[in-house]
Order: sequence, then C-alpha cells, then structure tokens
Amino acid sequence: QLGNISYRILKIEQGRVLVEDAQGQPPTIPFWFGDRPGRSDELSRAVSDLRGRLESCLVAGGAPAALAWLGRRGIDAVAASQLVSYLAGGWEALGCLPTHDRIVMERFFDDTGDMHLVVHAPLGSRIMRAWGLALRKRFCRQFNFELQAAALEDCLILSLGETHSFATAEVRGYLKSATARQVLIQALLDAPMFEVRWRWNATVALAVQRMRNGQKLPPQWQRNQAEDLVAVVFPDQLACLENIRGEREIPDHPLVRQTIGDCLTETMDVQGLEQLLQRLEAEELEVRCVDLTGPSPLAAEIINARPYAFLDDGDAETRRTRAIRQSPDDLRDAATLSIITVDATEQVRAEAWIQPRNPDELHDGLLQLGFLTEAEFSSGVSSTGAPGTAEHWGRWFQALAEEFRASCVNFGGGRCWVATERLGEVCAVHSAARCVPDPSQVYRPAVVEREVALRELLRSRLSGLGPISVSRLAADFALSPEEIAATMLALQNEGYAMSLGSEPGDTEDGEKWCERRLLARMHRYSRERRRRAARPVAPASFVRFLLDWHGLCDSVGEMEQALAQLEGWAAPVAAWERGLLAARCADYSPQRLDEQFLSGYLTWFRPDGAATGTQQVVAATPIAIVARERMGFWPQAAASEPDGLGSLALRIWDILRQGGAMFTVELAQRTGLIQTQLEQGLAELVARGLISADAFSPLRWLIRPEAEKHRVQKRLGRRRGVFGGGSQTGLLGRWSVVGATSSVAPGESPQDELFPDQVRLAAVCEALLRRYGVVFRALLERETLTPPWRLLLRYLRRMEDRGEVHGGRFVDGFSGEQFALPEAVGLLRRVDRGRDRHLAVVSAADPLNLGGIITPGVRTAVRPGTRVLLLNGVPAARIQGDVIEPLEAGRELGPAEAERHLRSVHVLPGAVSEAGS
Repeated sequence: QLGNISYRILKIEQGRVLVEDAQGQPPTIPFWFGDRPGRSDELSRAVSDLRGRLESCLVAGGAPAALAWLGRRGIDAVAASQLVSYLAGGWEALGCLPTHDRIVMERFFDDTGDMHLVVHAPLGSRIMRAWGLALRKRFCRQFNFELQAAALEDCLILSLGETHSFATAEVRGYLKSATARQVLIQALLDAPMFEVRWRWNATVALAVQRMRNGQKLPPQWQRNQAEDLVAVVFPDQLACLENIRGEREIPDHPLVRQTIGDCLTETMDVQGLEQLLQRLEAEELEVRCVDLTGPSPLAAEIINARPYAFLDDGDAETRRTRAIRQSPDDLRDAATLSIITVDATEQVRAEAWIQPRNPDELHDGLLQLGFLTEAEFSSGVSSTGAPGTAEHWGRWFQALAEEFRASCVNFGGGRCWVATERLGEVCAVHSAARCVPDPSQVYRPAVVEREVALRELLRSRLSGLGPISVSRLAADFALSPEEIAATMLALQNEGYAMSLGSEPGDTEDGEKWCERRLLARMHRYSRERRRRAARPVAPASFVRFLLDWHGLCDSVGEMEQALAQLEGWAAPVAAWERGLLAARCADYSPQRLDEQFLSGYLTWFRPDGAATGTQQVVAATPIAIVARERMGFWPQAAASEPDGLGSLALRIWDILRQGGAMFTVELAQRTGLIQTQLEQGLAELVARGLISADAFSPLRWLIRPEAEKHRVQKRLGRRRGVFGGGSQTGLLGRWSVVGATSSVAPGESPQDELFPDQVRLAAVCEALLRRYGVVFRALLERETLTPPWRLLLRYLRRMEDRGEVHGGRFVDGFSGEQFALPEAVGLLRRVDRGRDRHLAVVSAADPLNLGGIITPGVRTAVRPGTRVLLLNGVPAARIQGDVIEPLEAGRELGPAEAERHLRSVHVLPGAVSEAGS
C-alpha cells in the first residue's frame, strides 16, 4: 500500500516491480516476523556425520583427500570444492568441526569493541532456537542487559555490549535441565514467535474475526484484535514491566496453553534442549572454547542471518552484527583468526604503559597505575621505549617526594612508588606498610575497605600492563594467587577484566587476565596486521603482474584466452597479429585466427565510428576484436547512411544495406566494379567503420602495399572473371554492415555510452577484469570503448556485494576504489614477492604499454613498429622505426642488450609487418 492506494504485484524482473491497481483491496502481505520450518533431527544427524567424515579426511590428507572422498560418492566437482573450502576454513579457524557430540563456542570482538558469542552445534534450528532464547534470558537476568540474539540450523549468536565479561567455558553451565523449561517459557513471551502463534490460534479458534460483511479484514486489524484479546486473557504478557515483579504468571486458559505448547514443541524443541543440557551436565559432550580476532567462516551465516532467525524483536537495521566486518580473505586466511599476534600484544602494552616527560606526567602515571614496582621503576623505561632514562625518573620522583606528592612504600619485603592520593588504598591492602617520606603530616589518606582497595588497585594495574598472569600480579602485590584470582573474578563480573588462555611468546605460568578494552584493541590490531599482509603493491610490480597475467613472460598462452583478454581493445590493424597475439601465443598462426572468425565466434569492427576525412584503411587504422554475441555491447558506427562517402563506397554500401551480407565475388558481380575499384570502396567503408567482414584476412590484404599485392597475384595466377581470384588474394568471407546483426535490443543505439543498461555494463566490466585482473580509474586512460568510470564503478560495487570481485587497495599510488578478481589477488602477491631481474618487450599498441600512466616515465605513442622494453615493469628503452631510444629507467642496461631484445620480433608467415603502410 502506497499512500491510500493499494497495488497488486504482477511480477518482478531485472530489479523492477510491476504492479497494478488492487481496486481498493486491503494488503495481504504480513508485516511481522514469521516462522521458518526447521530441518528434521535425522537430517541434522546426517549433516553432523558428514562434517565428522570430512574432518577425518582433512586431518589425514587435507583438502585433496576430502575432495576425493566426495567425488567417490558422486558429488559434483564444483559443489565438492565449495563444500571443502567452506568446512576447511572453519576447521582451520576453530581447530575442529562442530558435530552432534562436539560443541564449539567462538568469541570475537567487532571493530566497535562489542563482543559476540557464537555457539556452533548442528542440532537443527528448533533446538538451537530454544537454546539461544533461553541463553538470552539468562544473560539478561545476570547482566541486566537486553542483548540481541539469532539462531539457525547450525549455530546461534549472542551480541553483547561493552559491559559483559565472562569466561566462555562458563556458558555451558548457565542453563540447567531442571529449570530450562520454565526459563524458556518466560523467554518466549517476549519473542516475536508468541505473537505470531497467538494470532494463528486465536484466528483458528474464531476468537478473532477474519471476515466482516463478506470482506476479508486487513492484517493490521486482525493484529489489533489479537492484541486486545491477549490483554484480556493474559494481561501480564502486555503489561508494563514496572508493574511486574518476578516472573510472569501464566493463566490457565486454553488459548494460552495452546500457544505456549506450540512455541515449545513446534517452533522449538524443548525436550531436545533438556536432553542436550542433560548431556552437558553429564559431560557426555565435548565443549571447545576459542577466542578469535574475527568471525570464522562458519559464523558468516549467522552474522548475515535474515529476520526469521532473530530471537528478539529488534530491527534488522539496528543489529549489532552489522558492525562486524568480514573480508573475503578470511576464508583463505582462516587459520590466522585464532592468533593474537605478538606484535599486536607488544604494541598494546607499549601504548598502555606510561611515558612521562616531566614530574607532573610521572605523577599522573602513578595515579593511573596505582603504583610502580621497583623492577618497573628501574627497567620499565628502556623496555617500553619511553623517553628519558631511569635517572630522569628518579630525579622526577625525588621532586614529587619533596612536595609530598609521592612516597616510596615498603611492604611484603619489596618497595613500590605510590602517588599520595592512592596511598590509602595501598595501606588498606598492607596495613604494615611504611612510607618514606610520610605525607600524613600534610595529607590524610581516605579510609578504604580492603576488598575495595584491592579491586581498584588491580583495575588500575590492568589498565597499563596488558595481558598479565595471576602469579605476576600476586608477586607485585605480595599477596597469594588465590586472593588475586578472587578479586579478578569480581572485576570480570563488572565486565572490566577478561580471562585469557596461554599467550604466544609468553613463559609466565598461571591464568592470564587482560582489561577488556585492551583485549579488544589487541584483536583489532591483529586483524589490521592480517589485512596489511595484503598491502598494495608498487605500480611496477603491478605491471609485472600484468605481463604474467597476459602470458607475455613465456608466450605459452592459448589464442582463445588471449582474444578474451583483449576483447574490446582498439589497436592498429598491423599490430594485432605480430604485436599482440603472437607475443602471447607460442602456437599462433594467421590461419588459426581466420578459423575463429569464419566459425562465427569472432568479429571485428572499426571502433571510432564515422571518421570523416578518412578515405583508406591503413596499417595504423584501429580495430577492435570481440565475440560476435557481445558485439552489441561496444560502441560502433550507426547503420544509417553517412555523409561524404565516395561514389565507389556509396555503391557498395547501398548493395550491402539492401542485400545483406555478401561474399567478395557477389559484391563484384552486383556492383560491376573491377578489383581495384572494389578494394578502394571496401577500404573506405572499413576506414569509416561502416562495414566488417567475417574473416581477418581481408584486413591483411587491404593494408598490403600494391607491389606486394601484384607479386601475390602473379604467383597465384589470375582466374577468369572480374574478380574471381578473391579467395586467393585473401579477401575471404562475407562483408556486412556493422550493427545490422548486433545483439543490441531494438530501439537501442550501439553508441549509447552515457546510459548503458546493466547487461552492457556487466559485459564491459567482465572484459576489463579479464584484461587487467585489477581495475581502477587510472588504468582505463587508454581505453576508448568503455562507458564513463562512474557507471562502471556502480556495477563493480554491485559485483563486490555479490562476492564476484574483491574491493580494496591493491595497487599503491592511485586514488579511488579498486576491484580485483579473487584469483588475481593471490597472483599479485606472489609477483610482488619476486625480486628477480625481469625484461619484457611489448608493442606500443599493447594495453600493457602503461609507461607514464601507471609507472613513471615518458609515454610512448602508438605508432606502427614501435616497441617498449620493460625492466621490472618500468620502461627502460624503446624502438621507433630503426631508432633505439634509451630511457631513464634503463641506465643499468647496456645498449647491446637493449637492442637485442627490441629487435627480436616474431616472424609470422602470411602476416603483414607491423611497420607496413
């Protein structure tokens, strides 16, 4: 319904919704969350068994063994590859795969510092929904915080705020089998499922009207009536929480009993939950807890779950899971998710530690940390990299002591330095402590309870130390580890401290603790360091990647692949065979290229449209080669009659436009032109971009010098007829008007570059990604047939949303967004790590002639016969005609070496020289 008018949806196509007037009928699309059927227990068991079997294969032989096992059972290769990649990523991140007998609890922080707990167990959505809803209720009661939760077939997620801190292993004991049913009943009363089931049961029981006066009631009216009914039958369900103490009382009403029973047994499986909790209490299930720096691949499904998975009534736009950033590289680098890097830990410790520069800042540091131990005071400066020396710290502390702003306190056989404002807390913990100097004559410390003093001192110490063990804290405080551990649990209940496992690189014994804020920062730094591992490469490295991407390093590529990478690229006629294709393909021959055209797969056209003043096609005339089925996606000349055509070209043009595609012999017969006149007219039409041929050999023939044409004709011998020897001269195939058989829809213009449709944008973006692997704005400076970057950018963003390309910063030194194919990212990294000296020669007409555009240096204009020598991706020398010109980047090259590479060209029998006219 839009405004006061209702519309009926007819169909949805290409992102457009077609509607018609509903003639005043009320809306029938529900606007509340509904139920989604869950899978059966048998299917859940089968999923668990599959995971267990694939985990055994991954442990024994890795991904190849898992693929082989799936292949023996008739699984499609593509599906098997996706399945193994997905589960292998989860196995690497979690250390195992969750099954019916193994539950994995995963905890991580997002970029805003919020914590998320994901419970992995392939038990089906009915059990997971019940477990998640009951856990949410238990968390709300324990932390007094209404958190967000969602559940699917294999996992559930609890999104927690900054005030929550708990040991992950404790979650298994939050629910008891004896009380789980009652907790779940109280939890479902606030869940959307109760309202949906209540409306259904009330409607079936005829307690809510569905029809009135022969017309169906709108869903909004039915919902209002259902709420009015529940307010009468079950007032506590809608009552204000300020007027309710304790749990809601469930009335003994048939509709209420039926609704709660449906929620417990149909939407959820309360018996399955009780059995699960009984197995947990009996320790029949293995529970693994992992702390990760980011979500595992198995958590991606629940993070992006649809509203039907929500266990609360929060909007999809306000979910805390929207703050979780997932990188496409997380699946490939899943093994690093469980690693908090040593560098990140040390960086956090260095940032949290004080770095005073004068006595006042030292006093602030003492207030922040509670106290400084003797070891920290004497060696903390050099270990943290702070400015100054221990001698400076001692002089500054002496100045503070003379003003009674700090004291040296002796307790437990050791010494520490304390600010006067915190002296009362230290003395409360150690009543026998002695202060030198004693500031009591000028300052009376406040009286603090011992438990409060110890908790506040530990809070302060954690804020500056980072991860630290209980034994280390006990030594600093001269107290027993048991007393320190008990106080840390109190800080954990406040959400301030978090317990950690063993930390890589540390040799301290005992359980480690860390302030929650610092731990979240460590996770963030670890994620950022992992992302920086894919740092952008230098422009020269990117050009080296392109040389490898196009096969120019070894010329072992296939011609079909080379033609696909060069689709939509405009290059001179003479440069296509020797400068572009032969350099990429070791087995290239002109005959193979003609076969591609004669088979109907390829076609060529003059891309510049109606070039007025151009009367003849020459070696430098640019043409583009594309697949015939995608020809309509590239700008071509209009099929209407052009102005300024010569008489010969106009006669041929009229014949082709009226009679359709014709062979050269047919054109000669219909026009009555002799061979020279026919070639002249064809050359003018090709130069103007008005006609094309279904072979490449006519272009070779038209740009040949006249003397060479006569030698070829003399060698082959003339046949009778006006132009009967066309097949011998190289004018193979048929001629046709450009655009007459294009795949452009009727009414569309081939040159509509300003507003191309989505299909055309998709074809152009795919061609550019095949050509460059990585696409960004500066790279398209030499592209003449592409739409504006702003239009390409929109579609590339859409491809990134679909997961078809990666967005990010791949090449350094260029502004704007960059997009790359997944397979190109890995190759780009490998090429960047290679530091060997690399030489390559490219034609000036090659799309990889990027000197002065991507790499520094001068630009090389596209002229016949011009080639560029690249040293490690940077232009080092070039040859124009017979003149070799060294460039600035090629100083280390000798003239002889540069000349040897530049003059070594491919010799193709039957092909026209790139320097020909």
